[in-house]
Amino acid sequence: MSIAKVTEIIASSPKRFQDAIEQGIARANKTLENVTGVWIKDQKIDIVNGAISQYRVVMRITFILKD
Repeated sequence: MSIAKVTEIIASSPKRFQDAIEQGIARANKTLENVTGVWIKDQKIDIVNGAISQYRVVMRITFILKD
């Protein structure tokens, strides 16, 4: 039997949403073991002086706890 845990992170990128997602997953994999899934809970764009400055994603990361 395995037990999973879910943690929420926010990742950002000045390029696009996909880049923010990829950076968030890469960072989560550095800290968490056994990552099995990601759910994109929310997306947001920051605007500065009328231009996009950051693409932000709120992600829920699922990982399996060790025995």
